[in-house]
Amino acid sequence: MIVLGIDPGLATVCYGVVSCDEKTRLALVDYGTILTEAKEQFPIRLKQIHQGIGQLIDMFHPDCVAFEELFFNKNVTTAINVAQARGAALVAASERMEELYEYTPLQIKQAVVGYGRADKHQVQIMVKTLLSLKDIPRPDDAADAVAVAICHAHSARTAGILNTKIK
Repeated sequence: MIVLGIDPGLATVCYGVVSCDEKTRLALVDYGTILTEAKEQFPIRLKQIHQGIGQLIDMFHPDCVAFEELFFNKNVTTAINVAQARGAALVAASERMEELYEYTPLQIKQAVVGYGRADKHQVQIMVKTLLSLKDIPRPDDAADAVAVAICHAHSARTAGILNTKIK
């Protein structure tokens, strides 16, 4: 199984691609970013995200795409813009496949670290450890996207414990 994990954002959308075999052995395929420029018009930035996600799906042919759910507790304007960027990514993915899933930050941390309140550095260290990497994926949000993919790989093998499919 190939899982594309997405950590949505407006300036930076991070992705992580992980393969998982029938014994839940994980391997990193790729990770990186889709960048949009702040000086660009907002609709153009959304289009770039949409196209970028489409290109990733066309390139890696994942069996499913897993998204991190948004969590904001301060800046409403930022939350709305990031939500729109996430929407552009969701539409791009849904145009190409039906297997779309979402996980809360708590679920991702629980699946990767074993503790839902783990800090960002703990998640990064576990991503590095679980995938036997020399270094932590950079930027930090790329490690988060890889963690989303790992979370889904683990959850997909745990029959029905998490009902996370986007409907």
